[in-house]
Amino acid sequence: MADTGAEQAGTAPAREQWSGQLGFILSAIGSAVGLGNIWRFPGVAYENGGGAFLIPYLVALLTAGIPILLLDYSIGHRFRGAAPTSFRRLTRRAEGLGWFQVGVSWVIILYYTVIIAWAASYMVFAANLAWGDDPGGFFSDFLHLPEATTVSTQVVPGVLIPLVLVWVVAIAVLSLGVQRGLERANVVFIPLLVAMFAAIVVRAVTLPGALDGLTAFFTPDWPALRDPQVWIAAYGQIFFSLSIAFGIMITYSSYLRRRANLTSTGLVVGFANSSFELLAGIGVFSALGFMAAQQGVGVADLDTVAGVGLAFVAFPQILSMMPGGPVFGVLFFGALMLAGMTSLLSILQVVSAAFQEKLGWTSRQAALRLGSLAAVLSVALFSTRSGLLTLDVVDKYVNDVGVVGSAVVTTLLLGLGLRRLREMQAHLNGRPGLSLGAWWRALVGIVVPLVLGYILITGVHTLLVTHYGDYPGWFLGWFGWGTLSVAGGVAVIMTLVRWRRDVDDFTPDPLPELAGGRDTTLRGRAR
Repeated sequence: MADTGAEQAGTAPAREQWSGQLGFILSAIGSAVGLGNIWRFPGVAYENGGGAFLIPYLVALLTAGIPILLLDYSIGHRFRGAAPTSFRRLTRRAEGLGWFQVGVSWVIILYYTVIIAWAASYMVFAANLAWGDDPGGFFSDFLHLPEATTVSTQVVPGVLIPLVLVWVVAIAVLSLGVQRGLERANVVFIPLLVAMFAAIVVRAVTLPGALDGLTAFFTPDWPALRDPQVWIAAYGQIFFSLSIAFGIMITYSSYLRRRANLTSTGLVVGFANSSFELLAGIGVFSALGFMAAQQGVGVADLDTVAGVGLAFVAFPQILSMMPGGPVFGVLFFGALMLAGMTSLLSILQVVSAAFQEKLGWTSRQAALRLGSLAAVLSVALFSTRSGLLTLDVVDKYVNDVGVVGSAVVTTLLLGLGLRRLREMQAHLNGRPGLSLGAWWRALVGIVVPLVLGYILITGVHTLLVTHYGDYPGWFLGWFGWGTLSVAGGVAVIMTLVRWRRDVDDFTPDPLPELAGGRDTTLRGRAR
């Protein structure tokens, strides 16, 4: 349905919908497949048992990733709204949790766009291998990195120009709404991304030394499976990779038709995301094997196998060594840019949809107002000489504390606080697809809170006791804990703002499949 700008007091415009199941699946996959799939998973796997890591990874996918993905689906689809709307309809006291997820998403989009801008610049640089023989020095010069930790207001032109272009594209797509904007973009971007990255992988596995890289990647370190940290790493990777627990899948599922298949779709999205990660691991380590062979060292002796350094230092070096480097460089950084854009659009929609429903804005109004403000903040904070330092700290704190904390609170709220998991299960089972049993409630209500609670507690303890990286305390305070305070502030302020429309006058679909045949559907005004 097209978004309508015609509004009357107290009357909501017709809610937008995906054109069909395929549009939703491609968009959900686009959200899950992002930058972390390409540069985070290979390194995490390599450092946590190699091929043996695939066992805890698969266990984590089945016991945490897909169950929480389905929980997000059930919340958004049952209560037909963005995160704040859905949580308020669940119980009024939970609206703040939805706004905290919006606040977290808001922070993420500010720096996520900058990484996409870097990829766009490097796609141009790749055409003539502009980094020369010193990719590391080129990257430092490109960002004009300061010699010491500081807060700079000096904008880097090479980052500013592509960053502005990224924001223009993102705002344009977002302003078109769900079906004409998000869905059409993902229908084009996802097949193109897969084709581009598949071409890169095929070329990588045919390089001299590729087999050594694949051997390093897949050779299992079985004793590593006895290390609890390896299992924690697997759960952490699945959790961060699937775009769950910070409003994205709640928002996306709310645009599905009422009889849409939810459970089978969740399996498709979950396994598609993991398949892309495995594909990325094969491509990355084939290339690293080639790089090691050219340098006459082992793969284990390479300095960088994950993160920003892998994408913007190690890969440029590999491209300089391989035949056809410029062509595959354009493909690689183009794929990186597309992966980032599809995820960015989904995070932006979390924020846009929440403000549309709270303040009665149209998709165009939300895109222009929120996008313009976010673009200014993004430029001011992350296109400067200290942008990489700020990005590193903000990303660490917002993910390890903000996103994980949101997931823990959500599962505890639904499981122990409100005891609504049976209702969510019945909603999922009331649609076509795989039927869930009591095992799903046990995973969501017990296993996930315990595992993620442990990750959260140990993560917070580490951040409090030891400084992250080599950053001074004042820098971590402002951009680490300060970032989380911003997300919390958004939650408090926006919860206090009056709703433009009455979202409480809402009745979810009946649940005839609840135990004992009792229908506990909330009728009339939400509790």
